[in-house]
Amino acid sequence: MKFSDLNINRSLLNALDDMGLETPTSIQAKVFSEVMSGKDLAGIAKTGTGKTLAYLLPLLRMWNFSKEKLPQIVILVPTRELVVQVQEVAKKLASYISFDTVGVYGGVNIKPQIIELQNGCDLLVATPGRFIDLAAAGVLKVKNIKKMVLDEFDTMLDLGFRPQLEQIFDKVPEKRQNLLFSATVTEDIEALLQDYFKSPLIIEDDSMSTPHQNINQRAYILPNFGTKINLLEVLLSNDPEMTKNLVFVSEKSKADVLLGELQNRGIESVDIIHSNKSQNYRFNAINRFSEGETRTLIATDIGSRGLDIPQISHVVNMDLTDQPEDYIHRIGRTGRASQSGKALSLITEKEAGTLNQIEELLDYKIAKVDLPKHLEISDQIFDFEKEYVPVKYIKLKTQKPEGEAFHEKLEKNKKINVRRNIEKENQKKYGKAYKKEIKPS
Repeated sequence: MKFSDLNINRSLLNALDDMGLETPTSIQAKVFSEVMSGKDLAGIAKTGTGKTLAYLLPLLRMWNFSKEKLPQIVILVPTRELVVQVQEVAKKLASYISFDTVGVYGGVNIKPQIIELQNGCDLLVATPGRFIDLAAAGVLKVKNIKKMVLDEFDTMLDLGFRPQLEQIFDKVPEKRQNLLFSATVTEDIEALLQDYFKSPLIIEDDSMSTPHQNINQRAYILPNFGTKINLLEVLLSNDPEMTKNLVFVSEKSKADVLLGELQNRGIESVDIIHSNKSQNYRFNAINRFSEGETRTLIATDIGSRGLDIPQISHVVNMDLTDQPEDYIHRIGRTGRASQSGKALSLITEKEAGTLNQIEELLDYKIAKVDLPKHLEISDQIFDFEKEYVPVKYIKLKTQKPEGEAFHEKLEKNKKINVRRNIEKENQKKYGKAYKKEIKPS
């Protein structure tokens, strides 16, 4: 199937030609006619399968021009980076039509975004918090909203956006089409579909549980994190094919340690993103990596969710998370658009069980690779590798003394300190107040 086989008008086909796209991905082909039918829908597809185009194409095909220039389509995404990416794709698709897009997100001055909204738009791409801020200020008019899209919904839940989404659902018109796109299906997603969607159709991509055929997957078994750093240093220093590398770690503390170690060892062109970094820092780091100014980017799963960075040559897993599905999200950053890519996993014996779960999910055996002979095995143990042993608090029992030497006090000896009034006592005893005379010295 080609895009020309779908019910797409000439202006959108011209835009797709300019983008060099001819053939829809599986999820794009599956959801197009269903979205066009006006049904509520949940599209489940892994990273790199083209979810953004999957909802933008039918939404722009259905869009009708309005002089009011109030947003008819709202796309909610979890991060600033995703706002920018979705907005860029929407602008490319709308190259041949009079269609205006505005992107808004938190962490920056709201005034320029207010001016953009006041100038009017047809599509609004927003993070949930900034949507609420603008609606509460009366700047964002929601009465014309006909289509609501939740993109990267699993990430929104990870970031705690559920309360904001419920507020938004209460604000927007009840008569609308709801679309949800996610890489996974969870109980929270099912609950939201039940509460806010009308008889939603769930469409799952066929390749959800299969590895990318054009990604070479390998695993190294190492004793500790220090040796993992040594191996990464060897690979970055000696493999000329590692031109654009996305390195994943499960925790921010590990990411910071890894960056510091690589910089101390003279590995150049390395940057980092995670949720403790400011939005401006993350945005600039991603731009530098996308443009090829930075060779290696260290990231956590939350910090990098939803990124669409072209031509990543290698994904390196410095560790594995407890969720095997995260492995699919990670390796999906490479091997995009029919290009080849490599995914390297650096794991310890403790992570072997998680690797087995990943292989079962993928129905695919990941090749185990021998370590380089000259690799130095580290004996350094970082704080996050040390097993936490809780100290059991033991409450000492106080034993009541026994025997003749210990006994309860007699009543007369159980004295209580009471402040005395001598004048009242003398009045009662002598019939008059008696004060002791103090003779002058």
